[in-house]
Amino acid sequence: MEKKKGIAILGSTGSIGTQALEVIEAYPAFFDLQVITAGKNADLLIEQALKFKPNTVVITDESRYEQVKAALINEDIHVYAGAEALCQVVESNEVDTVLTALVGYAGLKPTLRAIEAKKTIALANKETLVVAGELVTKLAKEQGVNIYPVDSEHSAIFQCLVGEFHNKIEKIYLTASGGPFLGWSKEQLKTVTKEQALKHPNWTMGAKITIDSASLMNKGFEVIEAKWLFNLKPDQIDVIVHPQSIVHSLVQFEDGSMKAQMGLPDMKLPIQFALTFPDRFKTDFPRFNFLDYPKLTFEKPDRAVFKNLDLAFKAMEMEGTAACILNAANEITVDAFLHDKIKFLQIAEINENTLLNVHSIEKPAYEDYVESDKLAREYAVSLIHEIEQK
Repeated sequence: MEKKKGIAILGSTGSIGTQALEVIEAYPAFFDLQVITAGKNADLLIEQALKFKPNTVVITDESRYEQVKAALINEDIHVYAGAEALCQVVESNEVDTVLTALVGYAGLKPTLRAIEAKKTIALANKETLVVAGELVTKLAKEQGVNIYPVDSEHSAIFQCLVGEFHNKIEKIYLTASGGPFLGWSKEQLKTVTKEQALKHPNWTMGAKITIDSASLMNKGFEVIEAKWLFNLKPDQIDVIVHPQSIVHSLVQFEDGSMKAQMGLPDMKLPIQFALTFPDRFKTDFPRFNFLDYPKLTFEKPDRAVFKNLDLAFKAMEMEGTAACILNAANEITVDAFLHDKIKFLQIAEINENTLLNVHSIEKPAYEDYVESDKLAREYAVSLIHEIEQK
């Protein structure tokens, strides 16, 4: 029998992580769960560890280490804590594939360490490529490591390219649902509440990515991620709003032919494809029926109202650490919005201010990304403090 594929899930308690565990549970003869990790959610991490019996668990928040260790004291499970432990566990000889499902900048360092250890990467943490796409893709090429996308849009592009890797891409179209505020004006967005922004019409996701989806920052980051994943120029990437979320993205080739990947909105499919590639395993997922969707519609996104999408294209053209700066600012502003410190439209305003005023470093090394991230966070925090003082 072929050796089982050893899996490490970084961020097992989040939306992607929990669904990845369902995929792994469905194919016990194929997967061997080696590592699960969490940031602060010790209770769910313990529950997962007791159910799935991985070799190792990591709780990044060191204050919760004793709680996790005590709960698993009678289990044959190694328990570690801290950010450095997160980086070390991906290097295990028993791990073949690392699913990076962490939120934000935190995914960069462990992903780089996994690539250095020549592990296959299933990437659900788009910020890794947004922040340091040039560094990550260069290292992956040097180490001969494959990065398989988990985002539904990038998985769609990847699936369209299977069997077409020798054919040149003319353009890709990333589809966007438009979020809960599709068609809204700036005037309407002035009074948006946190509760409204957290109600996505089609997808169930964590709070951070749901707000990013509402502001179209998530789509902007996907544009930057696509540039690095598929080696594209900015003018080869377009975004179209598709409210039904059935066409997950499209590829246009040089002969004018287009391929689209379609299906019901379900993140388990792209997760499974990334973990099982090049195979497709039989599933019992609900099937799409054209007659249930007699109309599939497409429209242009309003980049003047949803400024974050425009900022992503700007950061991509600026190159250097510009996208890293934008990501750092956005992590700060979204957190501030979720804590009722700023209004919805101020997310993009502060992001833009930070992007334009924090110096972007050309041809950066890893340390430059770390420094740009730090400076951008500090600058964005200072702007939020100014707002709070008024």
